[in-house]
Amino acid sequence: MSQLPDPSKQIPVIVLAGFLGSGKTTLLNHLLRASRGTRIGAIVNDFGSIEIDAMTVAGQLGDSTVSLGNGCLCCAVDASELDLFLDRLTRPSARLDVIVIEASGLAEPSELVRMLLASENTRMVYGGLVEVVDAAEFEATRERHPEIDRHLALADLVVLNKTDRVDAAVLTRLRKTLQGAAAVVESSYGRVDPELFFDRRPSTERVGQLAFDDLLDDHPADPLGADHPGCADGADRAHGLHLHAAYESAAFTAREPLHPRRLLDFLDSRPEGLYRIKGFVDFGTTDPRNRYAVHAVGRFLRFYPEPWPKDAQRLTELVLIGSEIDGPALLEQLAAARMEAAETVEERSLWGVLRYVQDPAQGADDSSDPAEVPQQWEP
Repeated sequence: MSQLPDPSKQIPVIVLAGFLGSGKTTLLNHLLRASRGTRIGAIVNDFGSIEIDAMTVAGQLGDSTVSLGNGCLCCAVDASELDLFLDRLTRPSARLDVIVIEASGLAEPSELVRMLLASENTRMVYGGLVEVVDAAEFEATRERHPEIDRHLALADLVVLNKTDRVDAAVLTRLRKTLQGAAAVVESSYGRVDPELFFDRRPSTERVGQLAFDDLLDDHPADPLGADHPGCADGADRAHGLHLHAAYESAAFTAREPLHPRRLLDFLDSRPEGLYRIKGFVDFGTTDPRNRYAVHAVGRFLRFYPEPWPKDAQRLTELVLIGSEIDGPALLEQLAAARMEAAETVEERSLWGVLRYVQDPAQGADDSSDPAEVPQQWEP
């Protein structure tokens, strides 16, 4: 018997942007097909259609909504109706795990992100801005739309798509151009590992919080090896073609509590390529709600205080996912945040962490508080 939906669970909302023809819809189709039980809500701010397992859902204007058997919802909306549809998609009965907003090819992604951050919907949490770039048409697009440089600077993740259509020299030049533009992953036909966007449910579908092992969804002995569960037989057996080969992941576990200030120092200085951080932190306090779930995407950061599960061992467990990151160095920095046996945590040491805890009285993200918005959205 499945569990009832958790009414307190926040749903990540991801903005998928990119100019016309970059491959946004192809990427979204891939995510829907590769979701493996994860229930995705898709808000499409454009004309068009989305093919899902050979079933075409025509995009229409107005309040039309199509509900599919696999739990995906696809809505064609204007940006002004965003809150209305977010309220509809984040209700517990929808049982969604993630919402993807496919922006129009001519949309200004920063405005969509600001709308999300200013939303009063407490059931959603910002999941990042993903900018899709057409490798074959990048220079021509840049000439027609010089604002693409601003979009790239705001992105949390850049997907360099259609790399199969350019030669090695062009690809090298594009990589150099995109250096410093947050995490960058390369793809053909929008085939990017869904783990960069959301945590897929295990094969035996379960409604509710995912366990830590589910977050990893990998073999600990060989996290990037050929026996990865997401790898198919055939051509994809070559490691260079694996979807997960485009990024690195690292797992950190500590039995000792972490010092809040030293952890925040690590989070404040995290490299651009470190796209996601997720997991649970023990700060060693005596408060009964002293386990802190952490959600970071790009420069966005949020902590969620919660009670420790009954009989659970008190550990800090974090997963770090990014592109061209130095996993061992990051783990060493996290290890330096561990508390010594003689150390104690004063209440004021947690003040920095509490700045990133949502105040229920304020609703969702209040963009007027710089501590509550991603660093790239500060004035």
